[in-house]
Amino acid sequence: MNPGSGIVITIVGLGPGEAGMLTRDAWEALTGAAVIYLRTQRHPAVAGLPPGVPIQTCDDIYEDTADLSAVYPLIAARIIAAAEEAGSVVYAVPGDPHTAEASVELVRAEAGKRGWGVRVLPGVSFVQPVMALLGRDVLPSLQLCDALALLDLHHPPVSPDVPVLLAQVYSRAVASELKLTLMNQYPEEHLVALVHAAGTASAQLEWQPLHAIDHSLHIGHLTCLFVPALPVGSSFAALEVTVAHLRSAAGCAWDREQTHQSLRATLLEETYEVLAALDAADPDSLQEELGDLLLQVVLHAQIAVDDGEFQMHAVLRGINEKLVRRHPHVYGTLKLPSAEAVVQHWETIKAEERRTSGVSVPSSVLAGVPRALPALAQAQALQARAARVGFDWPAVEPVLAKVMEELGEVQSAAGETQQFEELGDLLLSVVNWARHLKVDAETALRVAAARFRARFELVEQAARELGRSPSEMTLAELDTLWDQAKVTYRVAAAAERDDAAPASEAGAH
Repeated sequence: MNPGSGIVITIVGLGPGEAGMLTRDAWEALTGAAVIYLRTQRHPAVAGLPPGVPIQTCDDIYEDTADLSAVYPLIAARIIAAAEEAGSVVYAVPGDPHTAEASVELVRAEAGKRGWGVRVLPGVSFVQPVMALLGRDVLPSLQLCDALALLDLHHPPVSPDVPVLLAQVYSRAVASELKLTLMNQYPEEHLVALVHAAGTASAQLEWQPLHAIDHSLHIGHLTCLFVPALPVGSSFAALEVTVAHLRSAAGCAWDREQTHQSLRATLLEETYEVLAALDAADPDSLQEELGDLLLQVVLHAQIAVDDGEFQMHAVLRGINEKLVRRHPHVYGTLKLPSAEAVVQHWETIKAEERRTSGVSVPSSVLAGVPRALPALAQAQALQARAARVGFDWPAVEPVLAKVMEELGEVQSAAGETQQFEELGDLLLSVVNWARHLKVDAETALRVAAARFRARFELVEQAARELGRSPSEMTLAELDTLWDQAKVTYRVAAAAERDDAAPASEAGAH
């Protein structure tokens, strides 16, 4: 509190229920107020407030503000304006001012900037009666959030293996937007509890699937949402705990022996497993393989911790800051007309980052392409980089002509060395052709290889059914089985696509 300016804001906690739950200090502050400003009049304690004291509420802000994220700033602005005009003000909020009260934080911050005094009188928090109604202890852990703070987010900033209590779910509109944010992390069938009027005689618990919370007819200004934890091990932090234990003295000898270099091949292998799952359009496999790849990331981070290099928080902060910095058209005011403009501006930002950090500008535009990339991916990336500085054909026709030219040079090459070089040039020109067709050459070849594998395995199976081995058959016989395998593969692939199509799309066929 800093009353030197003469202006003092007194913030009072009304508690979770009737006026009988007010503290003595709170009652005295309310009794001596010239005017009581309420965040909301929809609270059971309001009926028992000291008689004769004028009341002003902020309920009109809730009712008139379409952008729910703007509610608290508008409330705070009203309290600041009232204090500036009157010299002091009493602002009363439900529960305890220090528990999930975003408007209080905004008022305190603005008053602090102005050098005003702020006096906070605690109240009984809504958390205690809510947890009592749920029959749960606040310990060992509970996350508290303001529902309105999540409405503009597309992912909830909470750990899924710790319970969450969300305050201010005061309308079905709030519940509707809130569930969309939560369902980016929690299954839509996850059972949650709407807690209504905890701490009053009309307290009510309403358990239902997350996706249905906005269907409740009981939601009001005393409603909050309890989200139970997902099963143990469902968070990123839980994986960090597991990996750190495995590399500890009490853990696994193999994990302790690993280094950045010893895991290099495994990292590459797990990356290709993810690509295989993507190529197979297999969500179950993708889920598993992403987990295996994530393990490699966490292992390398823990090795860095053990070696005194860096910690995971620095990795996460670094990539988050980079994403925000390189998306000024999302997190700032910059307007970019197209995806191509976004890419160009991204490169401009990267160059500026290098300049300001003292990193020398690469002598070549190709310097950013890793030499460890697979050959096809590396070739495509190199040609894309060269195209940025104008080294590219403006249309696909001359690219195709170059492919035919390189094919002719392979055919006329004399000796193995020249054939080797000319074939490399041919492959490079084909990759450039793929780039102009907007086809990823690496993916296209990998999918083609997978298709060849599947078809040849069908040939082998057909040969076995004939009681023969492919090595014993003539090329003509194998060609016949190959043609049959192509038909079988196409039929199976078409059936798989139909099974994967949405019901409405499948019905249209």
